[in-house]
Amino acid sequence: MKGQVMRKEKILTIIVPCYNEEAVLPETVKELGEVLENMIDERKVADNSKILFVDDGSKDKTWSLIQKFEEQHDYIAGIKFSRNFGHQNALVAGLTTAVNYSDMMITIDADLQDDINAIPKMVRKYHEGKDIVYGVRNNRDTDTAFKRKTALVFYDLMKKLGVNMVPNSADYRLMSKRAVETLLQFKERNLFLRGMVPMVGFPSAKVYYARKERFAGESKYPLKKMIKFALDGITSFSTVPIKLIMGLGIGVVFIGIILMIYTFIQRCFGHVVAGWSSMMISIWVLGGVQMICISVIGEYIGKIYSEVKGRPRFTIEEDDYSDKF
Repeated sequence: MKGQVMRKEKILTIIVPCYNEEAVLPETVKELGEVLENMIDERKVADNSKILFVDDGSKDKTWSLIQKFEEQHDYIAGIKFSRNFGHQNALVAGLTTAVNYSDMMITIDADLQDDINAIPKMVRKYHEGKDIVYGVRNNRDTDTAFKRKTALVFYDLMKKLGVNMVPNSADYRLMSKRAVETLLQFKERNLFLRGMVPMVGFPSAKVYYARKERFAGESKYPLKKMIKFALDGITSFSTVPIKLIMGLGIGVVFIGIILMIYTFIQRCFGHVVAGWSSMMISIWVLGGVQMICISVIGEYIGKIYSEVKGRPRFTIEEDDYSDKF
């Protein structure tokens, strides 16, 4: 496809972050390839559209498989990180690389849980004038009861904290060239794309789909990572927790004043009772409150520390995508 005359169709790049995905990669290439080829045949996208795999420092054969598929298909390309930088950075790296050559970009995970049949619908919305098209789950039947409930609590909490998010929408979305260029102007290192993308603005739409079970391999977001991801989202977009600490401090002081008055009254009436238990309980409770407050403030200071160092979000070791244009 290199060297061919550009047609009027728009160039699409499907960006797929990969971390130890050798078990699912062959099926992912097959299914995404069929969708892309059909859209090219139907002239919905340009014939030099691509599927870009971002190897996020995989320790298995992911990169060698990507290179193998590059030799078999002109529409397959890959970039390789020098080490693991994380899922969000892999998405940004793919967008940063693809935006120079693409009119629209779709991000999707490699595990085949997101319905790839929603891709043509997203492209249709793009041609209707939408710059951002969110893939939104119409149910959470594939999740455990615990995950469903915690997800609802998380979205409700983020809304109350003033964070504009699209409920039941992860990182499966289409973005136009100008939307991606605007997103890339956000320079923070602590990335939470689900909260950042709605801040871009521009006309948007939603495409609903049913999420499937993972085809193969293991989930890259166990409970521990999900909790960390949620905390990153909260602390990256809201200062409400710090304000709550102030309220908590005022409340503790108020309770202390009430106890002091109560103790003084009891002393006046001669009701002197040994107060070892109450004193120890107060010390432990206040000590715990102080440690929690310091931890929350430390989380914000840590993010500031990470930002001011200005280190690169990622380092690309190999770039086979740019060579194909």
